[in-house]
Amino acid sequence: MSHYALLADAVLLLHFSFVVFVVIGLVLIVTGAAVRWQWIRNGWFRLAHLGAIGVVVAQAWLGQICPLTILEMWLRKQAGQTGYEGSFIQHWVGELLYYTAPPWVFLVLYTLFALLVVAAWWAFPPRLPWKHH
Repeated sequence: MSHYALLADAVLLLHFSFVVFVVIGLVLIVTGAAVRWQWIRNGWFRLAHLGAIGVVVAQAWLGQICPLTILEMWLRKQAGQTGYEGSFIQHWVGELLYYTAPPWVFLVLYTLFALLVVAAWWAFPPRLPWKHH
């Protein structure tokens, strides 16, 4: 396997990890608030989480493709690959991460998810590092 293919797989795993952070992060925030986990109020975690979904929503509203997708596809092209018929990691993580729907569906889903993140921010406010309590 070429270095480009390995780098493409690494980018795909990074992309998948980003998605997991955004989705599971909200689940952990809501669950943590219910069971009183104090770490879910960590300001840096919450800022990173809000920023992550903010980037996704901004890209969707601007009609932009995620830079991680662009990088991965470029690396796959450099490796002589097309689509997702490469390595095990490439195939299975790709199956979970990439699915087909009209762009407006993603725009609506990302926006609704971002609204849930903002609602969680308001309902379970973080302890911001620059504010003293």
